[in-house]
Amino acid sequence: MSPLFFALDTSHEYGERIARALEIAPADHEERAFEDGEHKARPLIDVWRQEALVFHTLHGEPGRSANDKLCRLLFFAAALKDAGADRVTAIVPYLCYARKDRRTKSRDPITSKYVARMFEAADVDAVLTVDVHNLAAFENAFRRPVINVEATTLFVRHFASRLRGERIAVVSPDVGGTKRAEQFRSALGAALGVEPTSGFVEKRRSSGEVSGDYFVGDVEGRTVILFDDMISTGTTLARAAARCRDAGAAKVLAAATHGAFSQPAVATLSDAGLEEMVVTDTIATPPAIREALGDRLAVLSTAPILAEAIIAQKAPDGDN
Repeated sequence: MSPLFFALDTSHEYGERIARALEIAPADHEERAFEDGEHKARPLIDVWRQEALVFHTLHGEPGRSANDKLCRLLFFAAALKDAGADRVTAIVPYLCYARKDRRTKSRDPITSKYVARMFEAADVDAVLTVDVHNLAAFENAFRRPVINVEATTLFVRHFASRLRGERIAVVSPDVGGTKRAEQFRSALGAALGVEPTSGFVEKRRSSGEVSGDYFVGDVEGRTVILFDDMISTGTTLARAAARCRDAGAAKVLAAATHGAFSQPAVATLSDAGLEEMVVTDTIATPPAIREALGDRLAVLSTAPILAEAIIAQKAPDGDN
């Protein structure tokens, strides 16, 4: 029997793409908002002893904060369990607060750990996400099964079809992302049959200020792909692009799974000298960014990889 698939609130359209890839229809449910800002949601079908998938991407947007989305998801998951659902899996392509996974100052909160406790309190059985910021911290925070889906294959297919025959370098915009960039570089090299060079850019952050100019890597005369997990203000990418051009790069492209694109990103990325920027649909791309980047922006669908991951969890060898 196929699991019940619920796509919540502003993630409904995104969820429908996943449901189509799974060849199922989203299950009926009701969501109501009240005058005082509170809300409720409930399934409109019998969920007794059923497996349920609850889909919601947890990035803040106008009219819906990350906190609001998180509450909606957890309240609905708990309501499913109260209604007799046997198992509830939360599918959150973008997991809020995942970047706050350690203390950087005295008495700092470890918010990712607290979010994990909230999922447990709602009796969520498993959590599935896409390219979480720190995989080890994600796995250690949760005491329930977690699945991290990697979007690397989407980027490899995209660039391999466009850059064949070119001399390529893959650069991490900061030292912390070198492992992620190296995995992509290796996979892209295997697809192209040619080994791209690698590099990284130094980045230091203190009180919201980014600094550091040190660059390591061979990019002269090459097409550079800056590879990261997230774009927010765009400052990190713009700095890295400038370092690569100074080092002789022929052109600079950028790729990141989560296109958060805060307001400053519009101006920053418009003038960053990036020939192409590639993100996935884990976060809805703001209209201002689409207008500013135009044909330079490509958005890849995560529906295929999410559907594959969901199906894999149902297979006999997909037990976590």
